Amino acid sequence: MKSPLVPLGTLIGRELRNEKVEKPFVKYGQAALAKKGEDYFLIKPDCQRIPGDSSTSFSVFAIFDGHNGISAAIFAKENLLDNVLSAIPQEISREEWLQALPRALVASFVKTDIEFQQRRETSGTTVTFVVIDGWTVTVASVGDSRCILDTQGGVVSLLTVDHRLEENAEERERVTASGGEVGRLNVFGGNEVGPLRCWPGGLCLSRSIGDTDVGEFIVPIPHVKQVKLSSAGGRLIIASDGIWDALSSDVAAKCCQGLPAELAAKLVVKEALRSRGLKDDTTCLVVDIIPSDVPVLPSIPRKKQNMLSSLLFGKKSLNSVNKATNKLSAVGVVEELFEEGSAMLAERLGKDFPSITNSGLYRCAVGPLRCWPGGLCLSRSIGDTDVGEFIVPIPHVKQVKLSSAGGRLIIASDGIWDALSSDVAANCCRGLPAELAAKLVVKEALRSRGLKDDTTCLVVDIIPSDVPVLPSIPRKKQNMLSSLLFGKKSLNSVNKAK
Repeated sequence: MKSPLVPLGTLIGRELRNEKVEKPFVKYGQAALAKKGEDYFLIKPDCQRIPGDSSTSFSVFAIFDGHNGISAAIFAKENLLDNVLSAIPQEISREEWLQALPRALVASFVKTDIEFQQRRETSGTTVTFVVIDGWTVTVASVGDSRCILDTQGGVVSLLTVDHRLEENAEERERVTASGGEVGRLNVFGGNEVGPLRCWPGGLCLSRSIGDTDVGEFIVPIPHVKQVKLSSAGGRLIIASDGIWDALSSDVAAKCCQGLPAELAAKLVVKEALRSRGLKDDTTCLVVDIIPSDVPVLPSIPRKKQNMLSSLLFGKKSLNSVNKATNKLSAVGVVEELFEEGSAMLAERLGKDFPSITNSGLYRCAVGPLRCWPGGLCLSRSIGDTDVGEFIVPIPHVKQVKLSSAGGRLIIASDGIWDALSSDVAANCCRGLPAELAAKLVVKEALRSRGLKDDTTCLVVDIIPSDVPVLPSIPRKKQNMLSSLLFGKKSLNSVNKAK
């Protein structure tokens, strides 16, 4: 029976109450063999949400398995992390940051894909992107690279979902329900060969970043899973499909148990090569999350690494390696905090969200809807030549005819309307001459929201000709009346002015 989910705030609260706020050590190793040279990886163990503040540190490990060229893989490696960080405000707490992270990852994958598509290149890439903050691990993935978690108690958990059409029935159903076709390559005689592919394009994957030439059925929306480890820690194995086509998750975890991360990554690659040969680029990252009260062994010198590698890889079998002593054998308990894999952007980022393939829009993890490229919050403006053809200068036009009683116009920038509703703006200055009414609207917006933006207001009174028009108030008397109104009287008292 699956254990009930525990809110992230509750788990962090337990840490604080138990005074277990020491972050674990993160040790890692990497190994790779190139067949086509399209695999790339990212290792950043010293990221900071707020530059210069070590208390906001976290680690990022990612693998990008390119296809049809390397451009998409390189672009995602260089831009995805920056997009994640820009989608979440710096000033929020760690708890808020972790809660916002899954949504930020979805938005950032989509934004990175849109930015790459503006380059008009046709390559694509899988992405497995892992963020480690304390004991919390968040994984976002598209494609068939994979991240597994070994909790050192013999339990191996898959933190990603393969988006390969051959294995994923849900993705096949999604593609066909959307109007795409799924089938194998046809050869002479009507025979079908090879894996299932999506047509048009012929891609074996249903999700990726890039692939601008394969139609709208291939989406960049990642599966996201967030878990919290126990204080026993655990090991992550992040690898491209060159590993997983040769080894199961259990075999990959068991073949390197008891080894430090530096050698574990090499042994996983070696075992995949021994099992299948070098059929594809093969990249593996091993990341150990180790309790702070467990002594961390120093890194093995390169010369000794080579000697130990020779002993392990040249002479020992898989069975003998599996018998290695495991220094972190405590049974780990993993709390699942979040998991969502829907390919529908409206379900992930809000019901009011339009289709990414139709409009180029995407909603940040926080903040307003924006149009990409450019990131403008508006849909119409004059200028903005760098934001594409979606932003147009065509105005909304309305013409009305007032009655003989006349009326008042309040014309203002968004600095007013972000703070006040139309009714409040009209009510707060009713009964005052236009000169003071405009000032009071600005003052009330400032009192309500502070000076967050430029704030401009015009008040125009349209008065019947048979109504005596009072002379303009002299500047000195305006200042005196302004002082009385703005310095002493409340909005309620101003509203009662005749």
